[in-house]
Amino acid sequence: MGFSELLVRLLEAKIDIGPGILWREVIGNVFGLASALLGMRRKVAAWPIGIIGNILLFTVFVGSALGGVLDTPQQHDVWGQAGRQVFFLIISVYGWVQWSRYRKEHGGGGVAVCPRWATNGERVQLVVAAVVLTTVFFFVLRVLGSYGPLADAWILTGSILATYGMARGWVEFWLIWILVDLVGVPLLLIAGFYPSAIMYVVYGAFCVLGLVSWNRIQRTEGAEAVPGGVADPVAETVG
Repeated sequence: MGFSELLVRLLEAKIDIGPGILWREVIGNVFGLASALLGMRRKVAAWPIGIIGNILLFTVFVGSALGGVLDTPQQHDVWGQAGRQVFFLIISVYGWVQWSRYRKEHGGGGVAVCPRWATNGERVQLVVAAVVLTTVFFFVLRVLGSYGPLADAWILTGSILATYGMARGWVEFWLIWILVDLVGVPLLLIAGFYPSAIMYVVYGAFCVLGLVSWNRIQRTEGAEAVPGGVADPVAETVG
């Protein structure tokens, strides 16, 4: 068996439940959960592991549009879910650089970020970005024919903001993820992406633990007194 044939079989492999559940959807979500676990522990490895999951899940959510070997059992293309994997990858590179830089400069037993609550100004920016991006993505996703465009738009927006918040070390990113999960679970269940829906439930419970953990850490380490949370090259340049 050649490499290309083996790769095709791996991409097409599925669990025969209902219309079928792709193994790459299951594995992609496992990588996502591993990334979240490492993120709670403030390990740099959270970012590259998350990127692998993003690539796998991208092929799942636009599978029926791409067709051929990447075809999926579901008949719905959830473009917002697919798009967020692309944004995840981009922001993950930023987070990877930021956390690696912080760990190199501060040591601290291998942790790569000092959690803090966002300032009032940063929270206003998050709210404004949430409204603007959700509105823009709604119209884009509706044109693309995405399933549940409004819900999908919020999931995409919230995912971007949460990932950026994680890169910056803001405790609020856990809260944003919880809001994403509350919308994502019903959308994915209705669309038939059951492994992803189940994983969203797990994520939701995990995010509550992450919120408690990071809040405790920022109190213990006095992160509220650290202006940037993580090393911010822009802030340092201005300063």
